[in-house]
Order: sequence, then structure tokens, then C-alpha cells
Amino acid sequence: MLPLTIRQLKIFEAVARQLSITRAAEELHLSQPAVSMQMKKLAEVVGQPLLEQDGKRVRLTGAGEELAISAREVIRSLKRFELGLVARKGLAGGFLRLAAITTATYFVPRLLGEFAKLHPGVKVALRVVNREQALESLAAGLEDLYVLGQPPVNLAVTAQPFMENPLVVIAAPDHPLALKRNIPLTRLIEEPWLMREEGSGTRKAVERLFASQGLALTPRMELGSSEAIKQAVLAGLGISVLSQHSLALHSPDQFAILDAKGFPIRRQWHAVYPAERPLTVVARTFLDFLLTYGKSHDTDTN
Repeated sequence: MLPLTIRQLKIFEAVARQLSITRAAEELHLSQPAVSMQMKKLAEVVGQPLLEQDGKRVRLTGAGEELAISAREVIRSLKRFELGLVARKGLAGGFLRLAAITTATYFVPRLLGEFAKLHPGVKVALRVVNREQALESLAAGLEDLYVLGQPPVNLAVTAQPFMENPLVVIAAPDHPLALKRNIPLTRLIEEPWLMREEGSGTRKAVERLFASQGLALTPRMELGSSEAIKQAVLAGLGISVLSQHSLALHSPDQFAILDAKGFPIRRQWHAVYPAERPLTVVARTFLDFLLTYGKSHDTDTN
């Protein structure tokens, strides 16, 4: 039997899924040289090349594809074993792996804090990712639960809505539209727009609204986070749409929420997990917490 380690298999699975040593290193919180070294050692143990360089990305060889399948089977088997251990321990020594998209971090830590008070023995690992990274992780089943604004349509998942997620148009407080009422979309589209990257759930929702009125929204600037957008709005670079939860820590007069037709866009936050995989005892308990206690302790957005 090949002397492979679990750590090597987990690292290789991440590289095989991401097809990028850099992105795998980021996901695993390792340095790129450390991941490259493990891939080199793994290839030496197997006796065949597992990866081929393809520009900035890598490609699996035939042996690499076979090993990726085996690695995932081993990891799934270990997770099933872990499920049994957690079920026997209950919540006294359980572990929760949670991934949340960046906008959800304005309220998820608060909910985790309340959950920890109820179950102090539970250890939690929270990973903050963008939507693309969340879907990649969800497809691989790396986390127990995922907090998303919009569940994926091309993956077999179970999605439970647990809290409202209103999307609002924000501008600098001295913006000319700040005191206007019932602003039509045809007027809004004349403004310079600041948007998240393509693929963002918020951006998709806004583009659908404008498209329903025959309007195509062309952003002036794309920014990678809600915080960057807020700073750009305050600098007078344009207007944007964000989850109202992202404004919870700001004073009410720091931003103007525009009174625009079609807004707020009413959406929901969802707790999502792979449909074919049973939840751990801890994950099920946290999901039940979200569906009950979470709703009654919604983030104050007014």
C-alpha cells in the first residue's frame, strides 16, 4: 500500500478541485511553497506525475484524476466516521464547520455568539468566502453549512431560508437624489454605478430588476467587497446596492438609502448544505437555532 498521509490527500484534493496551487493554498491557509512541496512528495510516492502546468493553472494527469477520485472517497469515509463520533458525543465536544459569503459576516458572528452561549462546548470554524468560492466548497462538501443569499440552481442542495435580506440603493448623504421620492429606474440608471464582481448574488438580483424594465446596467466600477463599495460611495464615486444588513454598524445618517421603485429587493438568507449528506448533530442543532432564534433576533437594520 502506498504510504500516503491524510494531510497529503486533503491538500491534493483541494489542488485537484481548484486546479490551482495558489487557490488551494489560500483555501487551506497554507503557503504556496508548502502545497507545492506536498504535491512533489506525493508524486514521488505515487511514482508518476499527477499535475501538468497549464499557464497559471494546473491540469490533472490520468494518474492525477484517478487519485483525486480515491482522495475524495477517503475524505468522505473519514467524515462519515467523524459523524458517528459527533453523534455519540452529542454537543459536549462537537465541531461546526461554517462558510458564509462576505455580506453575511455582518450578522453571522452575532448569531454564532448567541449559539455559543447556549452550547459552550461546541467549537466553530467560520470561513468567509465570496460566492464563487462558496459554491466550489459546497460542491466538494467541505463545510457542514453554508450561509448564502441565493442557493445554487445547478447543485443538489437543501436550502432553508431563515432571515430576510433586503437589498437597498445607497448613496452619499449629500447626493442630489437623497431627498427624492419614488425614483424611477430610468433615472437611477443615469447615475454612475458601483457593483460587486460578476457572479455576485446581489449584482444578479439588481441586473434582473433592471432587465425586467428593458434596462441594461453598466457599472462604472467593480469592487470586491461591500466595505470597498461603501468607501467609494462616501467618496462620491457613484451609487450602489447592498444588503441593508451591511449598514447595521453605521450611524443612520452616514449613508442615504434612496427611495427608488422596485427597492428594496426582498430576498432571504439561506442555510445550505449538500442534499445527499446528513447533517451532523451540531450542524442540525445550529440550523434549528437559525430557523427559530435567528429569526427572532434579526439584525437591526432600521
